[in-house]
Amino acid sequence: MGDVQGCGDELEELLARASHAYDTQYEIWCVGDLINRGPKNLLALQCVRKLVAAGRGHYVLGNHEINLLRVWLGLRDLARRDTFGDVLESSPGEGWIDWICTQSVAICGEVAGSKFAMVHASVHPDWSLAELEAKARRVEARLASGDKSELRALLGPAEPTSDTSLAEDRDTLGRLTRCRSVDPSQAWSSDQPEGPSRPWHAAWSEREHDYGVVYGHWAMQGLHIAPGLRGLDTGCVHHDRGRDGYLTAWLPEASDSNSDTNLAGTASSDQFEVPDDRFWRIPARRRYYE
Repeated sequence: MGDVQGCGDELEELLARASHAYDTQYEIWCVGDLINRGPKNLLALQCVRKLVAAGRGHYVLGNHEINLLRVWLGLRDLARRDTFGDVLESSPGEGWIDWICTQSVAICGEVAGSKFAMVHASVHPDWSLAELEAKARRVEARLASGDKSELRALLGPAEPTSDTSLAEDRDTLGRLTRCRSVDPSQAWSSDQPEGPSRPWHAAWSEREHDYGVVYGHWAMQGLHIAPGLRGLDTGCVHHDRGRDGYLTAWLPEASDSNSDTNLAGTASSDQFEVPDDRFWRIPARRRYYE
């Protein structure tokens, strides 16, 4: 499912629909940015944490979770549009910061014979699945270290450092959680593509990798369906800012015609083929930005 960003009511509606269709025989894979901008961050976190603990949820960190950690560490102030103050002010016993620090930045898997990676924003156009996993595990080890100085070094300003391992891990984390475009040298940027830069997935697609990528982060792009790619951020929290917002879920396995999934036919050998209409869209309940 795509970016929730504190839209807890829409997330509960999506999960209720999944429970109605499948009882408990489903898993949720969340592309990150569960929090921020919307009003119900704790509800969103609680829903997903419960499924992760039950072995039925998978979750990667997005840039808004990283920004939460930066505020907690004193690396930046709470911005005007940040709404995750409820997480920072929650009971220490709930352990949200510790839990977030132990979550993944990339998860690799396989569905119906199709290998894939789930990240928040992007992968390097040249990375194999094995390279992605190795780089992600290094970043995750730093996040989960419990050492605040280690966290500050990873999440703080990208100052020059002689520690090449730290510099590489910073770059990996930025690419996985913030990237939208790459330049001809494959250096990444969070900006919209312009000039010689282009969408990261355009460069990735040219390599004809043997795995697909499920990602979020790019609300302005909207739902992105292309061979090997499923971009699921459809801007639920941005509803009524010039368009309608939705919380979108992709159902990569077809099911029988009696289920409430709006799917047709049988499962493809390649889950990332196009065209593809295997999606649920939960409309935003209201406008979240004044």
